[in-house]
Formats: sequence, structure tokens, C-alpha cells
Amino acid sequence: MRIAPLLAPIAALMMALPAQAEKLPLTELSRYLNSLTTAQAEFTQVNADGTIATGIIKISRPGKVRFEYAPPDKSLVLADGQQVAIYDPKSNQPPEVYPLNRTPLSVILAPNVNLSQAKMVVAHREDGPTTKVTAQDPQHPEYGKIEMVFTANPTELRQWVITDDSGSQTTMILGELNKGLRLSARQFDINEATDRRTNPAGAANR
Repeated sequence: MRIAPLLAPIAALMMALPAQAEKLPLTELSRYLNSLTTAQAEFTQVNADGTIATGIIKISRPGKVRFEYAPPDKSLVLADGQQVAIYDPKSNQPPEVYPLNRTPLSVILAPNVNLSQAKMVVAHREDGPTTKVTAQDPQHPEYGKIEMVFTANPTELRQWVITDDSGSQTTMILGELNKGLRLSARQFDINEATDRRTNPAGAANR
């Protein structure tokens, strides 16, 4: 049996597939993240236990992000530049609050992202049409790490996976980023959000 004629369709299929993308340099990825002042997108979140949530993410760099989870979840996560607040949708109690600089998300939200900084990036590779970069706080790797997934032409952040200090992973898949929006600072105000959740009647009257 002649093998060459049997392999010809496979070879044609391989030629039709998109070529593997060239790895985006860290300088370009840093430039892109620093240019991302405000943005909004739909997201799909895959939690460590396999459950899935959806919602809207709003970013206002430096330091601020808002995750609005879709009903029936109604969870809310805010970063105001200094702290991260996690609101339990089943409780009217104040949120759990953590320093932003103790979370891997601070890598994206930093005033000046420099992925070329020594010991910040622990992995940088191409994966098909994407570039994957795993970064951490070089002074405190024990805080966890974030793996960011980018596509090229133009450079765009598509996904990230956060591994926290306990080893638990959360995947955030982003929809199309709508950039350059005017986002009110009140949307990232932890005190106001806490007031609205713990005293909705009073907040409504203001």
C-alpha cells in the first residue's frame, strides 16, 4: 500500500491551520496593560470547585476593579486601589476585606506594570495563537500568582488564572473589552457599596 497518497489530505489540513503565533515580548505586554486605563467586559468565571459564574467586570487603572455577578448570584467584588472587598450576597454584613497588594490581581492593576522586572515573570510562552505569562509579586511570591493569556494583532488580554496562597485556582474568561469608558469613581467605593448593602433603605433615600 502506498502511504503518500493517504497522508496527502492530512498534510493539506495541517497547512490550512493557522500558524503558531510568535510569542509577544514582555515589553509589549507591559505597554498594553499600562495603556488599559478603563475597560468593561462580560466575564465567565470558573471556580476551583468547578462551578461557573458570569457577570460584568469594570476596570479603572490603577488599582480599581469591580466584578458584578449576574443574578441569581448577586455577589460583588471591589478593589478601590488599596483594598479588595468581597460581598456575600446572602448576608447584609460588611464584606471581607484584604489588602490589594496581597492579591495576584495587583500585577494587572499596578500604576506601572513592568513585567520585565526581575523575578516577576516565572513563565512566558506561546500556546498556539496565544501568549501566556505567569507573574507574581517578586518580593512576596507566597501571595500567589496570575497567569495571563493574550492574543496578538492587536494585543488583547483574553483570560487569566489566579492561583492564591492556598493553591486554589480561579479562571476568568473575558469577553470583548470595551475600552476608554467614563467610569464613575463611586462604582469602586467600598464604603458606599457597603452602606448600600447593609442599609439599602437609607441608601435609596439619599
